[in-house]
Amino acid sequence: MKIDWAALGSVFGVSLVVTVGLVALFTLGIAGLSRRERAAAQGESAALAVTGAYACFAACAAAVAYGISLIVA
Repeated sequence: MKIDWAALGSVFGVSLVVTVGLVALFTLGIAGLSRRERAAAQGESAALAVTGAYACFAACAAAVAYGISLIVA
């Protein structure tokens, strides 16, 4: 059996970058929602933060759905 180490390293690198990117995107979404809570406590509007948070969560959901479709297909 021969292992293609270059392909294995490539898959590892791509999966590491995508994982870190998804975690960062989800973290931005949570930070946006916490900014909404802070603004609500101070009586301010945080519509832009909420919109950004929902966009981050939608991008995370799209990435997960794409990954599932790659696995199932």
